[in-house]
Parts: sequence; structure tokens; C-alpha cells
Amino acid sequence: MSRRYIHGTDALSRRLGAIPQEILKELRPALVKGAGEIADAMETLVPEDSGDLQNTITVTGPNETTPAYASGGGSVTAKPNQALVTVGSPDVRYGHIVEFGSVKTEAQPFILPAFRLKKPKVFRRIQRAIAKAIKKAGTAQ
Repeated sequence: MSRRYIHGTDALSRRLGAIPQEILKELRPALVKGAGEIADAMETLVPEDSGDLQNTITVTGPNETTPAYASGGGSVTAKPNQALVTVGSPDVRYGHIVEFGSVKTEAQPFILPAFRLKKPKVFRRIQRAIAKAIKKAGTAQ
């Protein structure tokens, strides 16, 4: 499996860093709304044995820090052009086991299917927000 996408992240970060703040301002609501839609789809698809896991799906908006119990221990802060969705809480730390399974339990995927289901719609919304912001910035000059 090729990991070329990892090698290009520095170049992508430089390009994204050049985006004017006005465009980021227009983009943020689309990012948060898209992450919310993915989180809603995850809540719909998650197996409901007790409902505990379903209640732990959280959206972290741009420039916000993930919850302390998330991967990275709350040390991950979303960039200005990012929205993150996390699963779990201090008491419910088994989302990855439900998603991928274990030796004793079968996988019941809900994270990746939700992302794949909502990705086209979310990406279209983000593209529209960027195009709108670019047009707006172009007419303001």
C-alpha cells in the first residue's frame, strides 16, 4: 500500500497556509456542518447495545482541542481549516474495538461507513463555500 499522501502533507500545509483568512472564515461553518453530518451518520450506524457509545460521538471545530480522552489525550488541536469527529469518553473507550473487532468480537463498522456515506455531500458543501468565498474576495477588490 502506497503512503504517498503522507509525503505530500508538508506541501499541502504550505498551500493551505496561504489561503486568505476571509476564505477560512467562510469555510469554517461548512466544515463544522459537514463534521456534524458525519457524526450524525455515525450515531445512526453505531450498534446500540446500551447506547453508551452512541452518546460519546463529539465534533471538534476549527482551532478547538479534542476531548482529553480522545486519541492523543486532548493534545490535538484542530487547525483553522479542520473539523474533527471523535468517539469515546473516560468510561467508554472501546469504539475502535466495535469498529474493527477483536479476537473475541466481530467488527461492527460505523465510523468508516458513515464517512464514506457522507463524504461526497460534505466535500461538495466545502467546495461551494470555497468558491463562494473566492468570488466574494474577488469582487471586494
